Amino acid sequence: MADDPQRNFRSAYYEKVGFRGVEEKKSLEILLKDHPLDLEKLSTFSQRFPLPSMYRIHVWKVLLGILPPHSDSHTLVGGYRKEQYQDILEGLEVMRYINSSTPSTHVYLRMFQLESQVLPRCSETSPPDEENEDFLSISRAMEEIVDDPIDCYWLIKCFVNQFHMKFGDSVPHLPKSLEHYLSQEEPRLLNHLKNSGALAQLPYSLWFRRCFAGCLPESSLQRVWDKVISGSCKILVFVALEILLSYKIMLMGINRPEGVVKFLCNIPQENTDAIVTKAIDLWHKYCGTPMHAV
Repeated sequence: MADDPQRNFRSAYYEKVGFRGVEEKKSLEILLKDHPLDLEKLSTFSQRFPLPSMYRIHVWKVLLGILPPHSDSHTLVGGYRKEQYQDILEGLEVMRYINSSTPSTHVYLRMFQLESQVLPRCSETSPPDEENEDFLSISRAMEEIVDDPIDCYWLIKCFVNQFHMKFGDSVPHLPKSLEHYLSQEEPRLLNHLKNSGALAQLPYSLWFRRCFAGCLPESSLQRVWDKVISGSCKILVFVALEILLSYKIMLMGINRPEGVVKFLCNIPQENTDAIVTKAIDLWHKYCGTPMHAV
């Protein structure tokens, strides 16, 4: 779709009078009427704009492959997903891996392990290791976003699988990427973190392996996950960067690595929406904005 001057004027007007996103919502509704759904256009939309909350879960399910591009099949496939969920749940109950008192996030973990063929023997079950803790953190965050347990499990499972498949090789390089962009934006802070020994101990697992689950409240986190699910793990670098920039004065006053890590693992929750907005702006600044038609 070529640039439409009238549309651009309307978008600017709506934003000026406080109705930011009105045109974007209409654009998404048009995309969701396509038969079949165009996954590239949906991904591009999600990269460029925040998803309206009323459509977010549906778009995530399509982009993660939980629902197929053919909308006519959504009810049928949704039924299959529900049956599969119930079968796995009942199997774990029969094998006594779970019971009525098992926390839901641990139920999701056992379901995931069973489907991934890595379920340990009952006699060998042990406290969750670090990889399992990553899964549980994402599960707890997803539970705050999604009400339905069936949708929740499928979103967790497919989010984790897609992240590992698409970005597993990239994640180890994200700390170096963060260091590079911090040198561009605030070299004094970078030098302070290096000299204090904090740079090597920043909470990279929390930021990059858990995609900020347990760090950001769900209202801010889901805007970051919009970008991850639609194809960018680089957004995680810029969220980490903006956290460092936002608390620069505080961090410059902390000289012990453990003090820096403790603060960054428990950042104040009231400012996170602004941090994510600025992070997305930085991401577009350095990585550009997808320009496919929406």
